[in-house]
Amino acid sequence: MEQFLKKIAEILEEDELKETDELKSYPQWDSLSVLSVIAMLDANYGVNLPAKEFENIKTAGELWNLVQSRKRP
Repeated sequence: MEQFLKKIAEILEEDELKETDELKSYPQWDSLSVLSVIAMLDANYGVNLPAKEFENIKTAGELWNLVQSRKRP
C-alpha cells in the first residue's frame, strides 16, 4: 500500500498521503487527477475502474481496498 499512496500523492502533487486522507479534501482532486489515477491503476495494478466508481470513494484506503478487490489473481 505504501507505493500506492506514494503514486496517488504524486498525482495530487503532495509530499505524502495517508490511508485515512479524504481525496476530495485536496484541491487538486478533480476530473484530471481521477483520469491520472485511472491510468496509474491500469498500468501498475491491471485494474480498470470507470470514473463513476470514484463517486463513492472517500479515502485513499477505500480506493486501495477497491483496487485490491478488483485485481486479477
